[in-house]
Formats: sequence, C-alpha cells, structure tokens
Amino acid sequence: MTETTVGTQKRLLLIDDDPNLILLVKDYLEFRGYMVVTAENGREALEILEREIPDMIICDVMMPEMDGYSFVQHVRKDPRFDWIPILFLSAKGQSEDRIKGLTKGADVYMVKPFEPEELVAQVESSLKQTGRVLSHKTKIPDGGPKMQVPLDVELTPTEQKVVRLVSQGMANREIASEMNVSQRTVESHVSNMLAKTGLHNRTELARWAIETNMA
Repeated sequence: MTETTVGTQKRLLLIDDDPNLILLVKDYLEFRGYMVVTAENGREALEILEREIPDMIICDVMMPEMDGYSFVQHVRKDPRFDWIPILFLSAKGQSEDRIKGLTKGADVYMVKPFEPEELVAQVESSLKQTGRVLSHKTKIPDGGPKMQVPLDVELTPTEQKVVRLVSQGMANREIASEMNVSQRTVESHVSNMLAKTGLHNRTELARWAIETNMA
C-alpha cells in the first residue's frame, strides 16, 4: 500500500478557523489518500452536513460563530449523523479539558501541536472502529430467527434514541453521559422497552433495533 492510498474513498470534514492549520492538515491527509472538505466554524460545518455526510469529522474546539462543543452536540442529536466518529483538536491539554471534550461527544481528543502521523493513526483507528460497528449492525446470524416483537409496539422519541445507542454497544453509563441524564433514567427507559417488546435483555433489544432499521 503506498502513502497515497491509505485513506482511499474516505471523506473527512475538517473544521478549524486557523487557515494555516487547515492548509497543512488538509494537504497531509490528502497526501495520505483522504478526501477532505473544510469549514471555518461549526455553523458552516452543519450546512455542509446537509449536503454530504463524511466518514469522519475533525473539529477544533474554540471557533467563532459556533464552537466545537456546540457543533458536536448538534451532530450527536441528529440520527442522520450521530454515528460519525469525531476527533477534537484543541490547544487545551489539561485532563479536565480532555474529559469535557469526550463527555460532550467526541471520540478522540488530540492536543495541539500534534504530529501529523499521530493524527493519521487516530483517524485510521476511528474509521476501523466505525467500520466494525456498522458491519456488526448489518449482520444477522445465519438461519437465526428474527426477534418476535408485537407489531404495534411504539417507542417514545427518547426511547428510540436510547435503543439506537444500545445497538451501538454503549453502556447505560455512556448513554446517560451522551444524553445528559442520570444512569437510572436510562435504565428505566431500557426496562420500559423490554416490557413493551417482551424481549429479555439488552442484546435482544439491540438486535431488534437493528432488524427493524431503528439503529
């Protein structure tokens, strides 16, 4: 595999208000085979997402118009985009800054300045992880019967959000953090859905969500 084919066919959305960083990172990623679309702030990035969906987002934290935190919260609330891996770039490297970034919805937090090779490694790792999740979501065991659930089951919008996150392999604690609610609230939603569907556990609930295209 040559240097220019590592990221073939993968499209990245790069968001930063520093034109020099945009230029350097874009050139390096394109050299490694990625297609890169750029935006100067979160608001412009949201407009881009309405037109095209990238395989991954690389986002600065501190930006005018809409900062990285607000942007990520918008992305994570939209089922069209909530699966996209997000990498935060920030000049703030304290542990509390990293924790805040990951809690807000980023998958990876990198501190500026960074080595370009480390950025590429993080991008490739995140894309592989997403690929494994999406591949798992599309698999149905050979010959395995589908989940037997009453056809008239109706989930609330909040329950639909919870079951999507369950199907992505997230624990109740992680879902609580993602949705900014208590873990007990998430557990209550899961219990309610098990009662409605007649399923026995989270694994069956996740499989049902995948089979019915709710995930």
